[in-house]
Amino acid sequence: MNTKRLVLLNVIILIILVGGGFAAFSYYNRTVNYLTTDNAQINGQQVSVAATSNGKLTDWKGSVGSQYSKDDTVGMITTTGADGKPVQVPVTVPTNGTVVQNNGVENAFVAAGTPLAIEYDFNNLWVTANIDETKIDEIAKGQDVDIYVDAFPNQILKGKVQQIGLATAGTFSLLPSTNSTSNYTKVTQVVPVKVSIDDNKGVAIVPGMNVTVRIHK
Repeated sequence: MNTKRLVLLNVIILIILVGGGFAAFSYYNRTVNYLTTDNAQINGQQVSVAATSNGKLTDWKGSVGSQYSKDDTVGMITTTGADGKPVQVPVTVPTNGTVVQNNGVENAFVAAGTPLAIEYDFNNLWVTANIDETKIDEIAKGQDVDIYVDAFPNQILKGKVQQIGLATAGTFSLLPSTNSTSNYTKVTQVVPVKVSIDDNKGVAIVPGMNVTVRIHK
């Protein structure tokens, strides 16, 4: 009986040692070969569709989900010409895109420059990953990136480091931090890194979705 117990104890110890070895190797592999952060989001170029003149908005077609090509007409603004007759001025979209927000109201009066809709080009999305300033020296353009989108946990997208920010994200804050007071506390800053998306694999990613990125060192 004692021999059986000793064998069982040795087996348990061996399992623990092997399991611990795999865990240690996995941790070493993750920290040495990869840099991972969940401080990242799907991003894209936000484009505003604005009123081209003062007047009444008519024939407005800027519903959410509508897709347009550059210079397509999305509505009309009726104004009064110099001769007192109505003149229609087209509202066009400045680039290819899909309307994601509609602020235009049919037959409402608008001023020139009023934002009527917001669009994104869903064929040109990317990931913005915020990397701690203490780790930014480990990032280089062209590194491979694994992209895990929270909304689609069963899909792994691939990309590459495309651009490394030349200023920290906090620099663009409305209230950037300063060290002008005696009670200043140093906070680790993050640098935005742009990651391309090689193929979205048909999943419906949209701007603002949370992602986790694993950058291959």
